[in-house]
Amino acid sequence: MKTEMEKYLAGEAFCFLDPEIAAMKENARRLCKKFNEIDTSDLEEQNKVIQELFGSYRNKVYMQPPFNCDVGKNIHVGEDFLTNYNVTILDVDQVRIGDFCMIGPNSIISTVNHPMTAKGRREKLSIIKPVTIGNDVWIGANCVILPGVTIGNNVIIAAGAVVTKDVPDHCVVGGVPAKFIKELES
Repeated sequence: MKTEMEKYLAGEAFCFLDPEIAAMKENARRLCKKFNEIDTSDLEEQNKVIQELFGSYRNKVYMQPPFNCDVGKNIHVGEDFLTNYNVTILDVDQVRIGDFCMIGPNSIISTVNHPMTAKGRREKLSIIKPVTIGNDVWIGANCVILPGVTIGNNVIIAAGAVVTKDVPDHCVVGGVPAKFIKELES
């Protein structure tokens, strides 16, 4: 019989209360708290914590506190990454974000969902799917990106959008659920 961690690593439904999984999340919570308490003018100290928290990142990471995440090590960001205030990344699965991306305040990226059955929710099961975001993406304020979504390159997600499906390159989407609004120049 598989452990909950083995189920998690295999991408199967798992109990999020499992002690090994809870310990990963507690480590991320501790590092987020440390990051959020650093003076925003101390970029060097912020980058030390980001280096410990994230799975990988390239040059120029600018994040306004508060920032929160579930695991941290599942977050991989490209060059010149920026978040505004109060961004949450529920990175129970992989979150890959390209170069030159900006995330507006109060936005959430989630890789985790829960079962549609009451039984599964009572068992505290989580279901995970990765999120991939291309290069040159601007996610406006108060947006939600749901599990399993891929966002292309050169995309604007309008403020307040809830992205439930993949978004192609070179466009603006908005609304609940997010729909195509217009094409952008490449």
